[in-house]
Amino acid sequence: MRLLVVEDDPDLSEQLVDALRDAGYAVDLTGDGEEAQFLGDTEPYDAVVLDLGLPNVDGMTVLERWRDNGRVMPVVILTARDRWSDKVAGFDAGADDYLAKPFRVEELLARLRAVIRRTGGHASPVIECGPLSIDTRASRVTVDGNPVKLTGQEYRLLAYMAHNLGKVMSRTELTEHLYDQDFDLDSNTIEVFIGRLRRKLGADVIETVRGLGYRMAEPGDGE
Repeated sequence: MRLLVVEDDPDLSEQLVDALRDAGYAVDLTGDGEEAQFLGDTEPYDAVVLDLGLPNVDGMTVLERWRDNGRVMPVVILTARDRWSDKVAGFDAGADDYLAKPFRVEELLARLRAVIRRTGGHASPVIECGPLSIDTRASRVTVDGNPVKLTGQEYRLLAYMAHNLGKVMSRTELTEHLYDQDFDLDSNTIEVFIGRLRRKLGADVIETVRGLGYRMAEPGDGE
């Protein structure tokens, strides 16, 4: 999953980026409202952590412009403004969740997991796909109840595909959602990780759709 963090406090932004990357996310960072609006309009983020007090363009305006432009990625507002009226304004502008400073990083991580899960139509933190089970809280994968050890990159690819069951995803889309801006989109890394996942989880878990990309079938497909 790829996130955008919009925070102009250098110490807090460094803490957030480190924690989110440790949790397995690809993260882009900006502390400027104008750049944030541009990135949100042009990059395929799975979620955004958005501070309101930003230079050039404030966070509320950025959020309103994103929604006016049809951008639907979930947004968690992160701000020192904790009055109920500020929260109402944030939700009315299109926020999916609201976290007041100071906060614990663990809570932010839980809120991000929840909004990403809801966006994919999953009510439970455990995603089931036939014999495959993915616990998104613990980053734990099992097949027929037996634990499967995955590398960080293998898990990130599997989790993204599992959040989008039934959807055909191109190599470019997968790369854009798994890596930050500086990654080489022409790399064959995705094919390598798909091959590893098939060896560990079973050849039928991920289907190749000729000329289009890959998909994980929803339970019941093909029956």
